[in-house]
Amino acid sequence: MTARVDAAPYWSGEPPRPAEAEGRVLFASSVGTIFEWYDFYLYAILAPFFAGLFFPPGHQTAALLGAFGAYAAGFLVRPLGALVFGRAGDLLGRKHAFLVTIAVMGLSTLAMGSLPTFASIGHAAPVLLVVLRLAQGLALGGEYGGAATYVAEHAADGRRGRATGWLQATATLGMLAALVVIGLTRSRMEAAAFASWGWRIPFWLSVPLLLIPVYVRYRLAESPIFQRMQAQGEGSKAPLVESFLRAPNNRRVALALLGATAGQGVVWYAGQFYALYFLLIYLQLDFVTAYWLVGIALVLGTPFFMVFGALSDRIGRKPVILAGCLLAALTYFPLFKGLTHLLNPDLERYQTHTSISVAASDCTLHVFVGPWSRLSACDQARDYLNRAGLSFASLPRHGQDEVVTRIGDRLLVGFDPQTYRAALQATGYPGPPHPNAFGKIVATLILWLMVIYAAMVYGPIAAFLVELFPARLRYSSVSLPYHLGNGWFGGLLPLLATAMVAAAGSIYQGLWYPVVVAAATFVIGAVFLEETKDRRIHAEHAGGMTDASLR
Repeated sequence: MTARVDAAPYWSGEPPRPAEAEGRVLFASSVGTIFEWYDFYLYAILAPFFAGLFFPPGHQTAALLGAFGAYAAGFLVRPLGALVFGRAGDLLGRKHAFLVTIAVMGLSTLAMGSLPTFASIGHAAPVLLVVLRLAQGLALGGEYGGAATYVAEHAADGRRGRATGWLQATATLGMLAALVVIGLTRSRMEAAAFASWGWRIPFWLSVPLLLIPVYVRYRLAESPIFQRMQAQGEGSKAPLVESFLRAPNNRRVALALLGATAGQGVVWYAGQFYALYFLLIYLQLDFVTAYWLVGIALVLGTPFFMVFGALSDRIGRKPVILAGCLLAALTYFPLFKGLTHLLNPDLERYQTHTSISVAASDCTLHVFVGPWSRLSACDQARDYLNRAGLSFASLPRHGQDEVVTRIGDRLLVGFDPQTYRAALQATGYPGPPHPNAFGKIVATLILWLMVIYAAMVYGPIAAFLVELFPARLRYSSVSLPYHLGNGWFGGLLPLLATAMVAAAGSIYQGLWYPVVVAAATFVIGAVFLEETKDRRIHAEHAGGMTDASLR
């Protein structure tokens, strides 16, 4: 059964859209998008496991930063994918562009799961890892704009937020699917086996999962609005030039980025991915507990993507998105500190009663580790403390000593891991955390609240972007600000936040990044952004702002 809807009725006015046909379109678009997000998120979730396999050994934080750097490369290239596939979607059709993206994503993920390690092929391993991440980023850059445009152009006015809200939930469902597959794989293997090769299994499973969405999307009909434009010769001949180099559309793109998608991107990644990393890396939580807590929060929070999408049909896209940005900016610090208090109170008490400082002048932030990297004693000392989830003060160098670390009343000169371990034990450093049931329940509610913030900013965003731009430029114009906001502002969050923690010595330092971006988005959006929910997108000029509406 296909999702074909006759194009002729769309040539004038707002046609009736049968719920069955609209549902088939939504299912066909969503099943592929879930798969692409599953593939893309596998890397993010598994990075702490395989970071040391593809980068030079000897510095775990640097290896993790290298893995996050490769992860970020996939996000950095997403806007290029948006340009390439957005142009194809505006010239050749929505369907064909996002059919290609899903095939590229699946093949890249399979290759990533089969990639030799650093021990086997040396520095070629991280290079190939980055290349595959670039391919994934290109594919995802073309996926979202196509799926969002396709669904929105089939949805009736007044139901667009609800319809695209379901599409927005597919990203969380893709992450949830990745968590489930990884969790099941890990639970059936010894820890050493999973760390060595078992982490590859979820990547390999992409092959059978790829076949279903490819088949479903192959049978899709083209968007009726695109068919109308082609039939009447209304399509753009140069969608990239018109979208990004000509007013007023280029101003719409800038406002969409700075007043909506930048904040939406950081709220999304802070509340889901960075929260997971925070539990695993800084709070020292075991992976099973961390996955369960985040997984339950995702299950409980996913329906709210549709709820806030539907709410935006009633009260508008702008107030829902900006409220999510403001709430996140105001509450992230207390929420993450609450996680520490609930899940690792012993670590919190230890930090309160034990002062730690690192005095040195030869400290370097290693984002990418290679043959050029020299890991000083300071680098190794700070890495050791970071991996222990400890905050510390950075002080100027003492005399001629390369690094002097004070842990409570213990003074450590130079770096030796056994000496540091002994000092931590002597000063009461706690073992692995064992949170009680009450702590887990309240922590899950905190994580759920972060998912709610993500749902507020993400649920209405597709409807907002589609309504902002005219049909002939829609695929290109929607894709670029979305992937700049999510790919650059949001996708760089794990890398930048981890680097900020490593540089400053505070496990909460990285939160300043999403807080500042979300707050800036709230201010810009509140002042300059116009509401779009009442705009009809089925006539050529009904989908975009006028010059007068751009303050």
